[in-house]
Amino acid sequence: MLNKIIIGSRGSKLSMAYANRVKSLLLKNSKNLLKTIEIKAVKTSGDIFQNKKISEIGGKNLFCKEIEEKLIKKQIDIAVHSLKDMDSVETEGLMIRAFIKRNDPRESFVSKKFKKLSELSNGKIGSSSRRRELQLKKLNKNIKVENIRGNVDTRIKKIETGEFDGAILALAGLKTLKLEHHVKEIFSIKDFIPTAGQGIIAVQCREKDKKIIEILKKINHRETEICALAERSFLKTLGGDCDTAVGCSVILNKNYIELKAQLFSDDGKLSFNIEKSGKSSQPELLGKLAGEEILKKSGNNFIKKR
Repeated sequence: MLNKIIIGSRGSKLSMAYANRVKSLLLKNSKNLLKTIEIKAVKTSGDIFQNKKISEIGGKNLFCKEIEEKLIKKQIDIAVHSLKDMDSVETEGLMIRAFIKRNDPRESFVSKKFKKLSELSNGKIGSSSRRRELQLKKLNKNIKVENIRGNVDTRIKKIETGEFDGAILALAGLKTLKLEHHVKEIFSIKDFIPTAGQGIIAVQCREKDKKIIEILKKINHRETEICALAERSFLKTLGGDCDTAVGCSVILNKNYIELKAQLFSDDGKLSFNIEKSGKSSQPELLGKLAGEEILKKSGNNFIKKR
């Protein structure tokens, strides 16, 4: 029996809710293996520099870097992340050992004044994602998209006070925090492809920590893992960076997985879509093949960054 396990997570309400969900699952599934579980809040670069675009302060792994450092230094035993915040290339010495059952991956429109995105004309929408910005402009050309940062509560407050006419927020986070009453419109994945990993909680540990690995296996949701592996393989194949505007969503259908993805050109003027299916036993292969195909479609309009 392990006397104590320390979970590291960001300190936002949403991150703490995810960490507590993992804690509950661990206690439920490993009663005879665990004694005490502590949750430790870790402030990340992404939390500190909230007035700047993510691309201006170093890119995608900004919400994970400091947590991963504590995991490597053995100051925590497990790290809990939103999978969408993680780099598609795993940090050396670490591994994702559990994918928690996926929450609703769809995007939602939150507004105080408007019931639908299509109602806006010259309205100001908040988004910190280049992907969302470009997808929004395909759905409604008569809107202005401006950077909005901060946690879910902060973003909703900016809408309530009239600083923004609306914002696009992940439905999973709103549901977890019981804030879905603010949602005015939910977009289908067909019309608004979310980022890879959206709605998935990832639980990370050290590669050589056999006891923790065995415990995490008990809370892994295999169906979610299959979808996550395909989506991350797709991203890795693209070789993009934090400015790459790309959406990818995978659905498991019996023994097959169906992948939908959208990639925007480097200048944001063109978009390329792909739909591909494959065996659920080979998720990473499907992601790789879909990535290679969309790269061919984009030609010189999108250049691999790594």
